Amino acid sequence: MSELPPDDSDSFDEIVANETERDPDLAVIEAGSRTLRTQGGAPQGDVPARPADPEVDKALRAVEAELAGRWGETKLEPSVSRISALMDVLGEPQRAYPSIHITGTNGKTSTARMIEALLRAFELRTGRYTSPHVQSITERISLDGEPIPAERFIETYEDIKPYVEMVDTQQEYRLSFFEVLTGMAYAAFADAPVDVAVVEVGMGGSWDATNVIEADVAVVTPIDLDHTDRLGETHGEIATEKSGVIKQDATVILAQQPVDAAQVLLKKAVEVDATVAREGLEFGVVARNVAVGGQLMTLRGLGGEYEEVYLPLHGAYQAHNAAVALAAVEAFFGVGAARADRLDIETVRKAFAGVSSPGRLEVVRRSPTVVLDAAHNPAGARATAEAVGEAFDFSRLIGVVGASGDKNVRGLLEAFEPIFAEVVITQNSSHRAMDVDELAGIAVEIFGDDRVQVEPRLDDALEAAITLAEEEGEFAGGGVLVTGSVITVGEARLLLGRG
Repeated sequence: MSELPPDDSDSFDEIVANETERDPDLAVIEAGSRTLRTQGGAPQGDVPARPADPEVDKALRAVEAELAGRWGETKLEPSVSRISALMDVLGEPQRAYPSIHITGTNGKTSTARMIEALLRAFELRTGRYTSPHVQSITERISLDGEPIPAERFIETYEDIKPYVEMVDTQQEYRLSFFEVLTGMAYAAFADAPVDVAVVEVGMGGSWDATNVIEADVAVVTPIDLDHTDRLGETHGEIATEKSGVIKQDATVILAQQPVDAAQVLLKKAVEVDATVAREGLEFGVVARNVAVGGQLMTLRGLGGEYEEVYLPLHGAYQAHNAAVALAAVEAFFGVGAARADRLDIETVRKAFAGVSSPGRLEVVRRSPTVVLDAAHNPAGARATAEAVGEAFDFSRLIGVVGASGDKNVRGLLEAFEPIFAEVVITQNSSHRAMDVDELAGIAVEIFGDDRVQVEPRLDDALEAAITLAEEEGEFAGGGVLVTGSVITVGEARLLLGRG
């Protein structure tokens, strides 16, 4: 891919781990029943709160209720026949713009946000489709870097609803929640119109509802073991499903992968005459240093090196996500193929400096510091644990963990055990949440009875964790990490006044 001569591989940092990615769920996140003393700052702009207008809020809730009545994101029938039928009756809106398609196990949403920021910095109008949401369903569909307004979300649903119902009558199964949302996103992007769509798969690749696009650039973030009951029990089996996003004559940007996954992805690229750029060979992280509020990086792209790039996100895995995002945007602009020069470095610096990723090592309170991170599998937890040690100087870290029942919670808790002084086990509002007593039983096996506290209510769990972090005069050095599921993180974010 790259026109650059081969470089010494020693110039690259060793890949750390996979990014803490989110776990699909249909739950509509609501705040707890009472106000906590742990109120934080103002809500962040890229995670919208409920609509202020009661009528709009009522209409949005009605749409959410209709969507929730469909198959959820965890009940799947591996086929793109229904979404293809919907695209057909809508006039193929997904073909109205070029797209960048992102799959992988961890890192997809953060990478999508970085790609979007870079494209917008080069004055392109973007549409971004990611899942699931942290607090509001409208987060899933973004235009120009912002979630679409609730009013536009409602209008888009009402516009395609007759076509959805038409397809429902023609198919063995009704369109699912995720399929309808995907149709809404593609229609909204065509209506805007956007110059380019940045699309994250929901799960897998080949039969994911998003896979009706013919993306010129396919991105595969690090693959690890997750959703093994649906995607396969080995890295190679999972990669086989995810390789479905690699289309004929496309450019494929590969993050560093397990060997068996890399073999599958490269074989698929050969089969469809796709051009491949690999992290650690054609592009990667040359250097990174911890900086206030994030890190300072030197990235090697397909067209050259980009020095002194500031990223306001913590963790080595985010630097690797940044390298992948940069290569994807370079490939979109033809760098390494049609042109050999790098992108304008000042524009690249400006773009990365403005990136945010809610719920990814996000600090929402000080004194003591409360950090939210949506790690939900062992690989994500290991990456988060390492990043916490690098970015924060906690003398006493208390964990608050609420996980989904279909996850490898033992592996997740084992990854956090070395950094948690104590852990508060809780349960979020999702129907998929692991029973608090079951989760506590596993936690006691790993941490010991004296390091585990159980608080079924999340608001009580936050109070208990903050109290523990403040014990023994360690007010300045104590911290709290809330993790285990995007639902847990989203609810905590609301309780802490961040939405």
